[in-house]
Amino acid sequence: MKQKLSLLLLIAGATVFLSSFSHQIKSTQDPKKVTQDTIKKNAAIADSLGLISNLKLKLHKKNAHASYYHDKFNGRRTASGTKFSNDKYTAAHRKFPFGTKLKVTNEISGKSVVVVVTDRGPFTKGREIDLTKKAFMEIAANKNSGAQKVTIEIIE
Repeated sequence: MKQKLSLLLLIAGATVFLSSFSHQIKSTQDPKKVTQDTIKKNAAIADSLGLISNLKLKLHKKNAHASYYHDKFNGRRTASGTKFSNDKYTAAHRKFPFGTKLKVTNEISGKSVVVVVTDRGPFTKGREIDLTKKAFMEIAANKNSGAQKVTIEIIE
């Protein structure tokens, strides 16, 4: 519980810091009122700056095969019961408990994203994880590709 709270506070602090340099937040918006979407949007930026590198990460798998959800799944219920949206930072994994936070890093570009497991899958042999389209495109080296090699780390 303490780790989740400190992670959220760290990301919120990084978001407030980054919002002063970002044009994404309008000047009429109070920087103290940081929305959950803004925190998620800037989590990858904060990670690239090393602001959340002090997290305890446990390597799960290197050279894992990642793909992303098709748009036809938008609005459907996931295995955890939540409504699926390709605009969020979530993932499907066969074995991780729902709510597990994972850091997924593209091995070619070095870009990473933090996602939460909310669904089961992928059910295609050889694939390790399904990311939402937003999370996948954020770390993709080639935007025209449907799959990529990633490193999966568990955030403890």
